Amino acid sequence: MGKRAGFNLIFIGILLFFIVLGHCQGSNVGVCYGRNADDLPTPNKVAQLVKLHNIKYIRIYDSNIQVLKAFANTGVELMIGIPNSDLLPFAQFQSNVDTWLKNSILPYYPATKITYITVGAEVTESPNNVSALVVPAMNNVLTGLKKAGLHKKIKVSSTHSLGVLSRSFPPSVGAFSSNYASFLKPLLEFLAENQSPFMINIYPYYAYRESPNNVSLDYALFESSSEVIDPNTGLLYTNMFDAQIDALYFALMALNFRTIRVMVTETGWPSKGSPKETSATPDNAQTYNTNLIRHVINNTGTPARPGEPLDVYIFSLFNENRKPGLDSERNWGLFYPDQTSVYNLDFTGKSVVDMTAQANSTASNGTAWCIASSKASDMDLQNALDWACGSGNVDCTAIQPSQPCFEPDTLVSHASYAFNSYFQQNGATDVACGFGGNGVKVNQDPSYDNCLYATTGKNKTISSSNTTAISSTSPSSSSRIEVSAGLLIMLAFISFLFEKFMMGFS
Repeated sequence: MGKRAGFNLIFIGILLFFIVLGHCQGSNVGVCYGRNADDLPTPNKVAQLVKLHNIKYIRIYDSNIQVLKAFANTGVELMIGIPNSDLLPFAQFQSNVDTWLKNSILPYYPATKITYITVGAEVTESPNNVSALVVPAMNNVLTGLKKAGLHKKIKVSSTHSLGVLSRSFPPSVGAFSSNYASFLKPLLEFLAENQSPFMINIYPYYAYRESPNNVSLDYALFESSSEVIDPNTGLLYTNMFDAQIDALYFALMALNFRTIRVMVTETGWPSKGSPKETSATPDNAQTYNTNLIRHVINNTGTPARPGEPLDVYIFSLFNENRKPGLDSERNWGLFYPDQTSVYNLDFTGKSVVDMTAQANSTASNGTAWCIASSKASDMDLQNALDWACGSGNVDCTAIQPSQPCFEPDTLVSHASYAFNSYFQQNGATDVACGFGGNGVKVNQDPSYDNCLYATTGKNKTISSSNTTAISSTSPSSSSRIEVSAGLLIMLAFISFLFEKFMMGFS
């Protein structure tokens, strides 16, 4: 083997290594933070709530400065939006975009981790014909980001409804509507050239609500035991979400855009509706979002794209009382405005029980307490402590100076008292001792001297349905395992190629 051939082999091996590494990236689940309400908590409190529940990705629909400030130094990745009402000035003049970036984005970046900018939202559904403005505005935003050196760190795209498709079933015949051809062609060219995702809002709920005789509720909720077969491909579908995603992929392939990935920027299920919206219930909302999260973070992919990473944003963080329309429109939230949970939801997709608590939990008829994990970081404990003593409605008087639980004056000790108080007030359930994986259930009374830790019998209890389950398992843990496996395989392959290369010199 010659030197050139040997180097070529090594180069190919390294290239394959990075390709595999790229495909091993896990899928992520975020939440949309809509603010069409007059009773929501302040952005600072929202940022604390988001961190407490281990939500790593948030989408907002504008570039509100108070929100950007609130999420600074939290590690939460933000998708921000340019509303349809701003498309005209952004499309007309580069200077308008440059001024916006200078005043509304650059002062807060990178402390606030902005990763996506959406230019317009569902413009094909807009009563005003603004679709022609989207791509010019996107180009201007990209130019502005290039001037700031951020075009590789912040991706530019636009969100769409499933209405951009003229056909979506069976998935293999998925096709874009010819009505939007003049708009979509330059848009798709922009996305392909800049490696930006096609952003789609998908709602199986609406498909079921409008056609319950043709769509099974179980099929919409990821609960179906039967399979729908695509007659053209033979692919089997057990849920509507996958079928709609694949319809979009087939539509992209039909136009020869095979490299554009899909991102779901809205999906979810309402917990309450009008009398005729019988499927809008907390149980169905919990079922849909729980199954969705599990489906996504397991990197299941879809029948046409098995194992394909897919980022998804659940709509919405809060119920929004100012949204028009049927009752369901105001009840998509995971949380009530008072920051209590509408229903239990585990963002790790594993289970509703904290695994660190499971090892130390007592029998169901025993007494249990909740304390802070000694393995938790100071930042995580402080965030959880601030939330418990604030939005969690815990009376933290006992851990103030000169009070019986102030000493020892340590973060772990103070957090343990606050965690336990919240735990007991909320029914002493496993999920009430989550605190983002920083709480641990124990069966030995942590009280000492005059510092008495409460028990359930001495406190008012609240239904555990108002507590969101939080697991200590990171959403990205499964993807880390897959990346490690991929690294081992590729390192072994490169080692083999290197050995062959060296043999060429002997």
